[in-house]
Amino acid sequence: MESFSVYGRDTGGPFLLVSDHAGQAIPDTLGDLGVSATERARHIGWDIGIDGVGRGLAEALPALLIEQVFSRLVIDCNRAPGHPTSIVRESDGTAVPGNQSLCEKQSGWREQAILHPYHARIRTELDARKARGQATCLIALHSFTPVMRGYARPWHAGILHNRDSRLAHIMLELLRGEGLCVGDNEPYALTDTSDYTVPEHAERRGLPYIEIEIRQDLITAPEGQAEWAARLARLLPAAWQTFGERYGDAA
Repeated sequence: MESFSVYGRDTGGPFLLVSDHAGQAIPDTLGDLGVSATERARHIGWDIGIDGVGRGLAEALPALLIEQVFSRLVIDCNRAPGHPTSIVRESDGTAVPGNQSLCEKQSGWREQAILHPYHARIRTELDARKARGQATCLIALHSFTPVMRGYARPWHAGILHNRDSRLAHIMLELLRGEGLCVGDNEPYALTDTSDYTVPEHAERRGLPYIEIEIRQDLITAPEGQAEWAARLARLLPAAWQTFGERYGDAA
């Protein structure tokens, strides 16, 4: 079983969609990691609803979507290899017995089998686009739990950014213009160390990007997923057009 799935098609547009936490699979050799199905289905196991949003968005734009299929409880593909939270021993109060006391060989197997192939597929796609001279904007799709450690999060969505905030700020304006409560680097801040996908594939290459977080209760049902896919399919091209108008050749 490959560690990623690819959906949609590249028709020459700028957007490449990636989803680090879209899947729930666990390799057969790891059993259930000692975590019940109910717990694995929570936000600790995957980004609830983002698979439907991503696939709907890929079809609507259209664009290519590269999606991680394994649970983040196996290994978090938005963390650098060896990061302290790459393989969690506990997540939001839930212990992960199958991740306790892993030796270097066991951790390395997960990196080689899951993390590296996923990022290699993204890298291959970006290299091909560069070789064609195709403008590229990386869109990283995530979702977040409505309540964390007893705090009810008010945002409908969050736009995350780090070293290059230009496109993120444009998208932030567009979403807020729809009457939505949108966090600016909330509920998480994107940094060189907290994230891996955007720093590695967008910022290292100097590519414009947006990391989007959507609150999970808004996209748990297919209707919400379709609504957000349609919204992003409408607003992302508008943001890209504004980006080009403001920054010219920088796009």
